Amino acid sequence: MAKESMKAREVKRAKLVQKYAGKRAKLLAEGDYIALQKLPKNASPVRMHNRCSLTGRPKGYIRQFGISRIQFREMALKGLIPGVKKASW
Repeated sequence: MAKESMKAREVKRAKLVQKYAGKRAKLLAEGDYIALQKLPKNASPVRMHNRCSLTGRPKGYIRQFGISRIQFREMALKGLIPGVKKASW
């Protein structure tokens, strides 16, 4: 399980990206790279990293569900994810 500070840092980055998204797009369209560099580093969407919403695990992230592969498997086996069941043939 990830530290709470790591999860909080990602949430903070997501808020900054959302806050500066319009201004960033406008500066990119104008080609004003000097002003773009003056924006906060964490306002760049490239710096965001996908993490499991339950555990904060950075690896094995499934975008469609927003959780890690381990949590996905546990929840699917318990029947907590609608429409997902274990394959058998």
